Amino acid sequence: MKLYGFWRSLATYRVKVALALKGMKVDEVSIDILKGAQHDKDYTAVNPQAVVPALVLDDGGAPLFQSLAILEYLEETHPQPPLLPADPRGRARVRGLALISAADGHPLVVPRIRAYLEKEMHQDEAARNKWLAHWSLEALEAIEGHLKNEGDTGRFCHGDSVTIADICLAGQVIGAAGYFKCDLSSVPTVVRIHEECMKIDAFSHAHPLKQPGAPAH
Repeated sequence: MKLYGFWRSLATYRVKVALALKGMKVDEVSIDILKGAQHDKDYTAVNPQAVVPALVLDDGGAPLFQSLAILEYLEETHPQPPLLPADPRGRARVRGLALISAADGHPLVVPRIRAYLEKEMHQDEAARNKWLAHWSLEALEAIEGHLKNEGDTGRFCHGDSVTIADICLAGQVIGAAGYFKCDLSSVPTVVRIHEECMKIDAFSHAHPLKQPGAPAH
């Protein structure tokens, strides 16, 4: 398998964590989205949307795209360890928590949005950073509202085992705190679960700032 991604991409991070949890190895190809490499013809032939990640399977079929769809594929084809609960209600809750990050929060802060704010809306860097921080934190506060009030929350988002919800939460925290310098004091349950996740090698080794190409820090 071949994973097209980028060190800074939080969607790529989600897929790398899931692959590591499943014990799966892939060849990685870096697509520098900060330099616009996602728009090169060679890559748009892989993913016409010109975003990362994309996962090319060994069977030679069409590449997989969108991080949550890839995670679902990995869950169905490599069910151990499970990243979704066994019961339908639990699976729905986990998917809902994951979607707050992946579908509501993260899409508002990706490079194409930042570029549009700058070039089309003529927003200066301070205004753009305010936008990025606002939507990043709002997603985490929505997740916090569920986690702190619902009995299914345990060591992790849902019980005491890692699920897709934790993978998405971890990426959202990395973006909010690491990239956009959000104050996370309003989301203590989120912070606690993120810290639990980072005790697991699959989460910590995939951290964007530990990847080839990331700036020294």
